[in-house]
Amino acid sequence: MYIAIEGIDTAGKSTQIQKLKEHFSDAVITKEPGATEVGKKIREIVLSAKTKSKKAEFLLFLADRAEHIKEVIEPNHERLIISDRSAVSGVAYALVQGEIEKKELVWLNNFATNGIYPSKIFLLKLTKEELEFRLSQKKLDGIELRGAEYLLNIQEAIIEAAKLLNLELCSIDATKSIDEITKEILNNIN
Repeated sequence: MYIAIEGIDTAGKSTQIQKLKEHFSDAVITKEPGATEVGKKIREIVLSAKTKSKKAEFLLFLADRAEHIKEVIEPNHERLIISDRSAVSGVAYALVQGEIEKKELVWLNNFATNGIYPSKIFLLKLTKEELEFRLSQKKLDGIELRGAEYLLNIQEAIIEAAKLLNLELCSIDATKSIDEITKEILNNIN
């Protein structure tokens, strides 16, 4: 089973993945972007926010996604794979940027992934107030510097992206306690 933990920055994806590791010690833990050698370089470029073209940024994500599918997902298809983000995030960011038609987003992602997507997506959903608080507590990267409104738009676009890609989405209130969130994820995996 291939699942993805989705959510905007500071939603608690990394924390939940650590908790899931405790329950599934032999699961393959991965992330997008940056799980492969090529992906690490792509992640650096994207997080530096140096690309001037939003299409170029999107294509970098697609390149990482194709490499991730080939190197991590396909070889481990019979194991539990838990991914920090997935194609859903890539589509969500592109939807917010509005430079690529929806049908093209779907086609390009199908091309990059060979049609391989998580069987279940868990969205850790934040309120505006909680997001602003969490952002105020850390040094911001290039994406986070775009602001709370931008990130909240991404959060809504994640829901739309899952629908476009025809993927099962389980939305979880990310303001709940860490253990409550973990329990909800575990109840929906089994």
